[in-house]
Amino acid sequence: MGALATYLQQQVGGTLSGDDATTWARASALFATKGLEGALLAVPPTPAVELAIATATGRLIAESERTVVSEVFAGKRKLRLTRLLPHLVKPAAGLTIVTTNYDRLVEIAAEEADIGADTMFVGRFAGRLNERESQLSFCRNVTVKQRPAVATFHYRPRTLICKPHGSLDWYVRAGRPVFYPGDLVDAVRLIITPGHNKFRNGYDSPFDHHRSKANDAIDRASRFLLLGYGFNDDHLETHLSPCIKGGRPTLMLTRSLSTVARQLALMHANVIALEYAEVEGVAGTTVIIEQKESFFPGIGMWDVDSFVTEVLEP
Repeated sequence: MGALATYLQQQVGGTLSGDDATTWARASALFATKGLEGALLAVPPTPAVELAIATATGRLIAESERTVVSEVFAGKRKLRLTRLLPHLVKPAAGLTIVTTNYDRLVEIAAEEADIGADTMFVGRFAGRLNERESQLSFCRNVTVKQRPAVATFHYRPRTLICKPHGSLDWYVRAGRPVFYPGDLVDAVRLIITPGHNKFRNGYDSPFDHHRSKANDAIDRASRFLLLGYGFNDDHLETHLSPCIKGGRPTLMLTRSLSTVARQLALMHANVIALEYAEVEGVAGTTVIIEQKESFFPGIGMWDVDSFVTEVLEP
């Protein structure tokens, strides 16, 4: 959020005028004290300001994503999630991943792990949202048993990727949401930016469908793995937090636990949380397990890469 706030301050102001420029000036002046999201909650953006923020945000993340994807494509980099996915249980119905990020790195990580990435869109150019058709595209065989006739669909290993805040490859075309994997100049990306309109906009298509699928998966899940999640999203909290408090096993890996995440770990024995820590100049991992906090020096298990190496690989 800090890097994004700095970039927005550099990019947004010069594109606005009149009341929009005034609104932006008032909001950006609060970044240092309230943070990006706090400032935009305190000074609700106008439609023009919100569009400018979304455009600049999409541009920044697309640039960063392009660098990472190029390295992955050239074999110079392996995404942490690619290493993690083979170790996770993948149900016949598919593994659900919920991400509030806009980039496509989850999709790339899944395919690099030879797992299908189902985003519920169909088509490469102006693709449409069609959950059923997208699901069937991963079907590899159908067997039929007689008396009574029952058809069984056999799918390749896949993950259903829910993106309730939108994606860099979602655009508006002729008033409806479409999918296109490239960058389109002057086209409006469908991403929900931080601030006043986040919750309201989350109920427009395709956000509502992805949010609904995410919440349904959360309700049905038997356990949770949370990577870098700060528990600051109203869309998901009404489902996720009650499930965790209800006793479902939960593992959190993150650079820094948010206040809410830390409280959950300290108050509920079903939660294990790992975060980066440094004690007397020695880096390591703080582990909260069974509501007790311990420090392990020289071990970076809070990081997915290290967690796979230290815990999951033989």
